Amino acid sequence: MNTPFFLIAGPCVVEGEEITLSIAREIKKICAELEIPFYFKASYKKANRSSLNSFTGIGNQEALAVLAKVKADLDLPIVTDIHTEQEAAWAAQVADVLQIPAFLCRQTDLLVAAAKTGKIVNIKKGQFMSPEAMRFAVEKVRAAGNEQVLITERGTSFGYTDLVVDFRGIKELKKNGCPVVFDATHSLQQPNQPKGVTGGRPDLIETMAKAAVAVGFDGLFMETHPEPSKALSDGANMLPLDQLHDLLVKLLRLRQAL
Repeated sequence: MNTPFFLIAGPCVVEGEEITLSIAREIKKICAELEIPFYFKASYKKANRSSLNSFTGIGNQEALAVLAKVKADLDLPIVTDIHTEQEAAWAAQVADVLQIPAFLCRQTDLLVAAAKTGKIVNIKKGQFMSPEAMRFAVEKVRAAGNEQVLITERGTSFGYTDLVVDFRGIKELKKNGCPVVFDATHSLQQPNQPKGVTGGRPDLIETMAKAAVAVGFDGLFMETHPEPSKALSDGANMLPLDQLHDLLVKLLRLRQAL
């Protein structure tokens, strides 16, 4: 099968070695069957949380060690977030792709530090950013000597507690001459809820992913978990792992039909 997109997928955060390896192994199996290039994503820590009591991780060194094991045992490229300039070189010892969180996409020193590691830099479009304005973030990475950059669309703030996706933005994002990814799970978040826990609309993941494939995104980003209701972070907008295979089959058929 001639695959027309790549996949970035995994749990929101490293919850432990056994479950992380299990999720990675299952996604790898699915993607191998469907001939989809796959990058395993999990954050080694969560710096942006709604509440002080929200789960942030099992420990930085412990989580990076788990990601290193996934990389070595399963031969998978790793995507993880960084939040400060100091973290860039540290995370780059394990990660193949350094992800810039949406709220930090304008942070010049962070973008430059990520670029200087020589790793691929995935910049998530800020909820407050226009597609046109993302060219400046891309330029910062390239000016630091790194041409390996991705842009990920993850929705735009709509009022205080919701996000919307303007699919017209794909045209502007592609003008940057780099692969453009669609985040089918975070774009369905419902942030800033009164209870201090982000909500979501996982029932719309398939709809949004189909739309993204139809308009020509180069890659898809999805967070997935065997039991989203028990996930320690972002469970409200995750795709149940047992639904991933069938969804990817539908998306492949759609792109090939186009």
